Amino acid sequence: MNMVTDKNYLQYPKGIRSWLFTLDHKRIGLMYLFAIMFFFFIGGVFAMLIRLELLTPDETIMGPDSYNQMFTLHGAIMIFLFIIPAIPAALGNFILPLMLGARDVAFPRLNLASFYIYVFGALFALFSIVTGAVDTGWTFYTPYSTESTGSVLSMTTGIFILGFSSIFTGINFIVTVHKLRAPGLTWFKQPLFIWGLYATAIIQVLATPVLGITMVLLILEKVFGIGIFDPAMGGDPVLYQHFFWFYSHPAVYIMILPGMGIISETITVFSRKKIFGYNAIAFSRLAIAFVSFLVWGHHMFTSGQSEIAAMIFSFLTFLVGIPSGIKVFNWLATLYRGQISMKAPMIYTFSFLFMFTIGGLTGIFLGALALDVHLHDTYFVVAHFHYVMMGGTVMAFLAGLHYWWPKIFGRMYSERQALISSILVFIGFNVTFFTQFILGSKGMPRRYYNYLDQFQPLHAFSSVGSWIMAAGFLLMGWYMIRSLFNGKRAGKNPWGGLTLEWTTDTPPLPGNFVEIPKINHGPYDYDKILVKPD
Repeated sequence: MNMVTDKNYLQYPKGIRSWLFTLDHKRIGLMYLFAIMFFFFIGGVFAMLIRLELLTPDETIMGPDSYNQMFTLHGAIMIFLFIIPAIPAALGNFILPLMLGARDVAFPRLNLASFYIYVFGALFALFSIVTGAVDTGWTFYTPYSTESTGSVLSMTTGIFILGFSSIFTGINFIVTVHKLRAPGLTWFKQPLFIWGLYATAIIQVLATPVLGITMVLLILEKVFGIGIFDPAMGGDPVLYQHFFWFYSHPAVYIMILPGMGIISETITVFSRKKIFGYNAIAFSRLAIAFVSFLVWGHHMFTSGQSEIAAMIFSFLTFLVGIPSGIKVFNWLATLYRGQISMKAPMIYTFSFLFMFTIGGLTGIFLGALALDVHLHDTYFVVAHFHYVMMGGTVMAFLAGLHYWWPKIFGRMYSERQALISSILVFIGFNVTFFTQFILGSKGMPRRYYNYLDQFQPLHAFSSVGSWIMAAGFLLMGWYMIRSLFNGKRAGKNPWGGLTLEWTTDTPPLPGNFVEIPKINHGPYDYDKILVKPD
């Protein structure tokens, strides 16, 4: 693979040992990227098997036990091994120091340790697949998870270990943002991607220990039967739900906040406009981080909690929609009268705006008490969750991946193939999951292996959509891998961006910058500065 210049981070230092023990944030980010894409592929295969099984009302390709294992593994792998680390650990690790004008993160050794902890935790998850996969669902609800004979112990141990990787990354990012900004890069001259990663890091550090404690309690309950969640011994299975969702709802924002940061970057660059309402977007990030800790109970409206508690959680659910709505309106205002360039990152940005808005709106539906009782545990929830996580986080991740791909590898991909791929993914996704809103509203429960004949046409339609989406992702993998060998060489600033990562070489030097840059303009001053793409 003939990369652009010698002495870039890909070429120097040489040798496999230099990669395994690297302290370069760019190489660590790249190793994270390859790891998460591997797990995205594995989780995607499980998803395809699930949709193939649901093609018919009765058994299609697997029995009920295998089906339970498939949807559990799909959920656990996609959440804990792909979506949570995707943007912060992969793209964030690579881009954050470059955007700050720093030579590396604050704690390079901790950064490398976080990657190997991630790999170690992932091995436990893979081990649990080989030794009789988990069938509890990705939430591991008690009492079934404490009674199941599947590999609950190895999977929950893996998730416990993965939590340390997330915490270490969060600590590193917080200190890096506070201490290593280039001269003149004040808080309100930072790119909004940095604000997104900063808010995410706060949630990672504060919320992830709760998940770790919950997994430890579940392991102790399963091994020693100490009675924390067992009603026969004075425990409470609903207590597990409180613990789990106190982490897992903030985790939704660990997934989506960095994605919102990416959208703020791509919208400005590809519309050549100054961001509308910079301060509002920046502070709304922190507002979301704060309110996200207060809304976990909306997952438990049917669990028997008091009516007062349910009303409070419902109100807070509506409240958390406000800062998210602020951002959407700010992005739309930024687009107004912009010189919009429909490159691949911008196409995925528009996909994000469309699908995340649907995901957020349907979240408000589910926050309404009377409606949630009807829709709880139906395919409506599955569709909502995928519109937020995949329509939001994954579309933003793809926008960021296409945006920074030339900087990471020094090569351009085929815009034509990227356009075809994005159309396939967009159509396939909406055919798959919008159909599930209809299924859920008609009463189709989620996680069911078989179903009434009346639901078969909609299930079949949804499965066909998943095949279209898979074709889009396979094409994406093809043109991106091909670009590494045959792609046109990228210039230093192929999109005409104003943030600091576009001022360094492509691919960057091992130390990022020859000299630490000095800041004399804002990251979105397109109304003052004309930058032509290289």
